[in-house]
Amino acid sequence: MTDFETHTIETAPEGSQPLLEKIQSAYGFVPNLMGTMAESPALLEAYMTLSRLFAGSSLNETERQIIAMSNNRLNGCVYCMGAHSVIAKKNGVPDEIIASLRAGTPLADAKQEALRLFAIEMNESRGWPEEGAIEALIAAGYTRQTVMEVVLGTAYKVLSNYTNHIAETELDGVFASGKWSPSEAGE
Repeated sequence: MTDFETHTIETAPEGSQPLLEKIQSAYGFVPNLMGTMAESPALLEAYMTLSRLFAGSSLNETERQIIAMSNNRLNGCVYCMGAHSVIAKKNGVPDEIIASLRAGTPLADAKQEALRLFAIEMNESRGWPEEGAIEALIAAGYTRQTVMEVVLGTAYKVLSNYTNHIAETELDGVFASGKWSPSEAGE
């Protein structure tokens, strides 16, 4: 397999250096995912932009994590599932929701479960949801805007999940408590 470098600010291509400086300033470190993405300044900037836009969507933190972690699990992304488990907990997502998302089991709240099922449908159908899937999401209390924001969240996760698959990105120590394996979800 081709090895990919996890760049630092100093080793990154020139176009990625200011982006990594912003990340360092915001998080206090450069996560390995972003250091790896730095190989392509365009990819790193796209990821940062989608991340910011998804965070500014109409969805709350728990709803965004439902979409992100469902995609992480389905795509088998060990890095992202570990990182999002820690980030979700830090941002107040209840432990039982995090555990369900990690295992791929139903959520207790019917509205949240409808969102989880729709995120799964969008991933598994590659954007061709079965008839009635959108209607079920809307009947649960979501909107057409939510449908489009699931598309946004899915695109955001494709960038990171696929990068981590290709590069076999090492999970950062700060995310170690969230370490995950597909076997946790029976996969």
